[in-house]
Amino acid sequence: MAFNWISLPVIILFIINASSHLYYGFLLNRKFSNEHNICNTIFTCILWIIAGLLYPFYFNNNQNTLYFEIISVWFITIITPIIIFVILFYQYHYVTKKKGDVKEKRNIDMFIREFDKKHREENSKSIYSLKIDIYRKSLHLFPAIFIIFLWVFAIYIWEGIWNINLIWNISGFQFGRFLIITLGYSGILLFATLDYVRLSYIFKKRNIFYLLPDKVSNMLQKSLKRNEIFEFTKPVVLILSFTPIFFLPFGIFAAASLIGTIGDGIASIFGLKYGTRHFPKNSDKTIIGYIAGSIASFVISFICVIIFFDNIYIFKIILIAVGGALSFFVIDLSNINIDDNILNPLLSGVIMGLLFFFI
Repeated sequence: MAFNWISLPVIILFIINASSHLYYGFLLNRKFSNEHNICNTIFTCILWIIAGLLYPFYFNNNQNTLYFEIISVWFITIITPIIIFVILFYQYHYVTKKKGDVKEKRNIDMFIREFDKKHREENSKSIYSLKIDIYRKSLHLFPAIFIIFLWVFAIYIWEGIWNINLIWNISGFQFGRFLIITLGYSGILLFATLDYVRLSYIFKKRNIFYLLPDKVSNMLQKSLKRNEIFEFTKPVVLILSFTPIFFLPFGIFAAASLIGTIGDGIASIFGLKYGTRHFPKNSDKTIIGYIAGSIASFVISFICVIIFFDNIYIFKIILIAVGGALSFFVIDLSNINIDDNILNPLLSGVIMGLLFFFI
């Protein structure tokens, strides 16, 4: 793995997005300082840059993988922007123009009003129910599950059953990386663009909130907390946090990504359903939530190591699983003012990776 100039357009595109993300974040923090978390903005900006700089190193620097790297760069920098342009073009010319009242109906004030109505709010404070949390966490789970599906397809079907690796002279491992990186980076850009469109309400003259598709708007109303109306949505942050740990053995990566989704989801759901004792007392987090999330993280790590690794002794499996559970517990308990979607995958991946390599 080495730097390749072919990857330069992706690096530039992600650095541009890092600047845009930071610019949006400062404007949001200036106007909505009580709702917007500027720490998340700064850390996400750093992840944009890291993801861009790491991109060329996901590909082996040889002739066989060069063709796939070219396809990947082409898909991320050309096809994905075209898809985004088509979506926005359709919304502008075939929805907004044909329906004269769309601009009046699609604006941030109407969005908040519908949000409050759906969540049965009083005094502009939403009721964050168990049903909403389950829906929200299931959306967070999708990226990790999709990545694991692509990996299994590449290793066990593309190479294992179809033997297409013999035609293209690249392994299922290399093809899996190509699929995951290409679709993952494209997904980051797509979700980020929708966020730019949604958050454009901060501009008076460049507000294009009305281009946000109704299905996307409805999904957001069902899954956001009220303060997150003034934040970037979680899919971008979550997938960006996966990029630094994608160099780890896939079993460790899979465990870390699922801890960041399932572990966090289990903790939140059990806390809402059964939690009575909060710790710290002024926090929404509960003791039962800590316990449930840690147990789920242990089970997830244990299963992932067994599935994705051969000939690994049980003591090492247990230690890695304990490392995953402890990393989740420490992050959850610390209550740091940084999104768990950033910290959980990164810390759990590093801890389990160290245990895997040095035990």
